[in-house]
Amino acid sequence: MAATSRYGIAALAGAGVLLAGTVGWKLMPHDAAPPPPPVENSVAPADPVAALQAAVHQKPDSADAWMALGEAQMAADNAAGAVPSFHRASTLAPTRADAWSALGEAMVKADPRDPFPAAAIRAFRKAAAIDPKDPRARYFLGVRRDLDGDHKGAIDAWFALLKDSPPGARWAADVRRTIEQVARINKLDVAKRLAALPTLDPHSALGTTAGAAIPGPTPEQLRAAQSLTPSQQQTMVAGMVDKLEARLARDPANLDGWVMLMRSRMQLGQTNKAAAALDEARKANPGATARLNSEAATLGVPRR
Repeated sequence: MAATSRYGIAALAGAGVLLAGTVGWKLMPHDAAPPPPPVENSVAPADPVAALQAAVHQKPDSADAWMALGEAQMAADNAAGAVPSFHRASTLAPTRADAWSALGEAMVKADPRDPFPAAAIRAFRKAAAIDPKDPRARYFLGVRRDLDGDHKGAIDAWFALLKDSPPGARWAADVRRTIEQVARINKLDVAKRLAALPTLDPHSALGTTAGAAIPGPTPEQLRAAQSLTPSQQQTMVAGMVDKLEARLARDPANLDGWVMLMRSRMQLGQTNKAAAALDEARKANPGATARLNSEAATLGVPRR
C-alpha cells in the first residue's frame, strides 16, 4: 500500500501536465484571429492572470470568464487560486461537467496534505454524472481507484478512457504511461492490451505536433472576456507561451512541449527564440534529433 500511495502522489503531480495542459486547456484553432506579431525580443509580457482577473470583474456572472481565469491560474501553477475560480464557474453553470472536473483537479493539486480530498471526489463524480465521458473526471476517478487499492479497476477505467478518446487525443500518451507505471508497480500484465491500442503517430492525418497552435483558451473563452483589448489578449497568449517554456525547463524530455514552444515562438514572430528552443530541445534529447529537426523544418525555424 505504501508503494501505491507513493505512486498515487506522483501520478497526481503529473496529472497537472496531462489535464491542465491538454484536457483543460484547448488549442486555439487555425481559423482563430491571430494576435499581431510583436517585435522580436520585446519586453516580457505582463501576467495573463491579471488580465483575466480584470475580465471577471467586468463580467462576474460569466462562467466562461471564470473558467478562463481558473485555467490560466492552473497554467501558472496556482491551483489554490484556481479553486475559487472554478467553484464560481460551477456555481454559475452547475450543469457544465468541465467546470466540475476542473474544480476537482484544482482541489487535488491545491491540497498539500491530502493527495485526493473528499471534495475533489465529489466534484469529479458530479462531472461524471453530468457527462459520463468527461475525460478529466474519468482519469482522476481512475486514480482514486488506484489509491484505494483497486489497481486492475483503475487500469480498466483508463483503457476505457483511451477507447473512447478521439483519434490524436493529446492526453492518450500520458494515459498510456500511467497504465504502464501502475501495471509495473503492481505486477499486472497489460502488454497485449497496450499492443492492441492504435499506434500513436505524431505525423498522422491529424497533422504533426508542429501543426498545432499556440496553447491558450478557446475562442469562446476569449469572447467571454470581452473587456480584454487585442493587446491584452496578445499579452495573455505570450504569457502562456512563457509558462510553457518554464515547464520545459523542469521537464526537458517533453518532446511535444518543445515542438509546441517552437510553433508558438514562430507564430509570435520570435524566430530567434524558436531557434534557441530547438537548440535546447536537441541538447536535452539527443536521441530525438531527427524528429526535432523535421518538426522545426515544417515550422520554418531557422537553423543556427
